[in-house]
Amino acid sequence: MKTYSAQSGYVYQYYYEGHRPFRSTGESGSEFVFKISADRKIWSEASVHVSDQSVAHWERSHARELSNNERYAIAKMTLFQAFDDRANPGLMKDAVCVRPADVEAIVETLDL
Repeated sequence: MKTYSAQSGYVYQYYYEGHRPFRSTGESGSEFVFKISADRKIWSEASVHVSDQSVAHWERSHARELSNNERYAIAKMTLFQAFDDRANPGLMKDAVCVRPADVEAIVETLDL
């Protein structure tokens, strides 16, 4: 279990459960699943969708594919952004979707 102090004021505990393929409204990719809590009493599932489309532009422009570990890193950083941006833990029930601009910024931040 790890802890993240969000800019929203909440301190989240979270751990990674795994990933699985997803397909939704014309998109497909990997769904990274985390268990999260803001009070260590109530735990819920948070999903981060890293669609193939969201990473395709980066992969084309850099002439290489992102590894599964790199996709996980993108998912985790996107989860942190959601912790920061969403006003309360109840809003974490909605899946977090990675946008192409997120991929570019996160990969640059992580120096991948």
